[in-house]
Amino acid sequence: MKFDTPAGINPIDQLKVVGKPTDRIEGPLKTTGTAPYAYERHDVVRDPAYGYVVGSSIARGRIDKIDLYDARNAPGVLAVVTAANAGPLGKGSRNAAKLLGGPEIDHYHQAIALIVAETFEQARAAAQLVRVQYARSRLSSDLSLARHGATPPGSGKPDTAVGDFAGAYANAPVQLDVTYTTPGHAHAMMEPHASIAAWDGDQLTVWTSNQMIDWGVGDLATTLGIPKQNVRLVSPYIGGGFGGKLFLRADALLAALGARAAGRAVKVALPRPLLFNNTTHRPATIQRIRLGASTDGKLSAIGHESWSGNVPGGRPELAVQQTRLLYAAPNRLTSMRLATVDLPEGNAMRAPGEAPGLMALEAAIDEMAEKLGLDPIEFRVLNDTQVDPEDPKRPFSQRRLIECLRLGAERFGWNRRNPKPAQVRDGRWLVGVGVAAAFRNSPVQKSAARVGIDSQGIVTVETDMTDIGTGSYTIIAQTAAETMGVALDRVIVRLGDSRFPVSAGSGGQWGANSSTAGVYAACMKLRQTLADKLGFDAQKTSFSDGEIRSGKQRVTLAKAAGESGIVVEDSIEFGELSKQQQLSTFGAHFVEVGVDAATAEIRIRRMLAVCAAGRILNPKSARSQVIGAMTMGAGAALMEELAVDKRLGFFVNHDLAGYEVPVHADIPHQDVIFLDETDPVSSPMKAKGVGELGICGVAAAVANAVYNATGIRVRDYPITLDKLLKQMPAIV
Repeated sequence: MKFDTPAGINPIDQLKVVGKPTDRIEGPLKTTGTAPYAYERHDVVRDPAYGYVVGSSIARGRIDKIDLYDARNAPGVLAVVTAANAGPLGKGSRNAAKLLGGPEIDHYHQAIALIVAETFEQARAAAQLVRVQYARSRLSSDLSLARHGATPPGSGKPDTAVGDFAGAYANAPVQLDVTYTTPGHAHAMMEPHASIAAWDGDQLTVWTSNQMIDWGVGDLATTLGIPKQNVRLVSPYIGGGFGGKLFLRADALLAALGARAAGRAVKVALPRPLLFNNTTHRPATIQRIRLGASTDGKLSAIGHESWSGNVPGGRPELAVQQTRLLYAAPNRLTSMRLATVDLPEGNAMRAPGEAPGLMALEAAIDEMAEKLGLDPIEFRVLNDTQVDPEDPKRPFSQRRLIECLRLGAERFGWNRRNPKPAQVRDGRWLVGVGVAAAFRNSPVQKSAARVGIDSQGIVTVETDMTDIGTGSYTIIAQTAAETMGVALDRVIVRLGDSRFPVSAGSGGQWGANSSTAGVYAACMKLRQTLADKLGFDAQKTSFSDGEIRSGKQRVTLAKAAGESGIVVEDSIEFGELSKQQQLSTFGAHFVEVGVDAATAEIRIRRMLAVCAAGRILNPKSARSQVIGAMTMGAGAALMEELAVDKRLGFFVNHDLAGYEVPVHADIPHQDVIFLDETDPVSSPMKAKGVGELGICGVAAAVANAVYNATGIRVRDYPITLDKLLKQMPAIV
């Protein structure tokens, strides 16, 4: 199905199943511990061996000598894999660093060996016997120093310029020039990167935890130097990814290499301490923002420059991309610079670009509002735009930012806010409130599905789409049920297998809208096939209550399918609409904090998110997505930081004991409001994404609330009490 004109009335608009707050259909499996996650598969291979990864203990240099004698001769050891005996290895297009290091070392904890043994304990014990001698190279892991040698990234659109930014800024009556820093962040998902690999002749099957099945198949085949059709990836359940499982990682490759070396299936899970340095992370940024405005608050100049670092061949953190679209100003400048730093590879983490970018931009917007003597919401409303500020001929398909701000202000009680900082007390607590706009693009991707109906009238959907805890199973089932006119319990959904048609996958806030649109396309093809078989005019045929109806004729789906059933495939392919109109999602975050007047301890008291994100396919799971994202945003504001050892080039706090994330006690009351909207330009579903919108702007709203509570502006995230203590208001 080609989608190149805005969607009209279609079967999804019935909203009998789609749009209803629906329990996750796989929920009972997950809550009873019977959902088969990758490392826990006991039904796919017999008698697997276990692999244990040895990581490099230097960040940059080479291996001079690796002594494997004791490890090879340890009890239970079946094989040892290193770069020296793994055979020729390529590198997938989405991997900046090699997944198996040696002799050159690209980053700390880079995998350099896999020990395969009969049991996990034997493999782990043998791994401790590996002796490595390194030749260290001089390294650079301090972004604040490396930024001076940063250059424009080699791909994408590093710089944009509209009008005369320098002149407009210099002549602006009111100016702001501030620099914010954001640290590296870890995905810290509950399920580690884990895989089981087995060979059958030259055919490789990997049961793994991966968000993008087709990408993983392609990059694994490329790395191993084998045909893509010889690789099968299976990933029906994923215990969290947040972007950290978009790409092939060392566990899957090493499991495949270990299985080939040992001649039997091998299980590999990256131990938690290896995850932080051996996978990917959100890169740190340094961001300079300059704003120029007239005295009445109209922005005349917006400048946003960002520096980030990565391994050679890596990509920058796209921290300026929201600034290109969020506020109106005739004179604009954005730029990104990429430095080489000898740290583990940086890559996508939930809302890459916008999440850290808004941590700076939305705090700077508040700072400028204060300079102007304007309410922060009114300042944002005054500078709203309904068109792309860099290309005014291109409108937004939907943009209801002002409604999000206004509704949120009403529900949150913004009118009670004291604009003068450090004025509101509640016992020992200084109380403040903050706001930030939320913005995240909502791209669409080609997505395919296979849909069949059997002689019992059961609809089965197969697509390699993944469910990373987001509710993909349920919204896909809702889509099929709505389109085919059956109850939800008459739909079976099978996901996460590369033998199924290629979907959009889970990432970039494109997954829900694109994958359901692909299922819709396949269902519409099935409807056409059934109508043709019965001799009905498909345009005058309805599907409802398990029947096909045309005029006075009614035939059950089961009877129409016949004994052998019917199976079709189709995909959704998007035309030029997304280029003609900007597809984005919008929202507003409101936060109230308390700051202890004596200790500067910060406590979030309540949070509200208002989201405009097209049709909400399942309000129940969508709300879950947003409150989870709000929680991550709170973590980014107040505690999350990958602490860098700048001498040795690694993240010191590389486990869940040292890397702090919010827990239940940190997050009190959360509210989520979805605006009632549909976007016919986005897809036949008229939906968009929402899972990443929920994190965008949260950290800035927290920062703005802390400032309102204390009068202290912290521009170096996370906002910890040590950054407040010396400047706290006097206790009276």
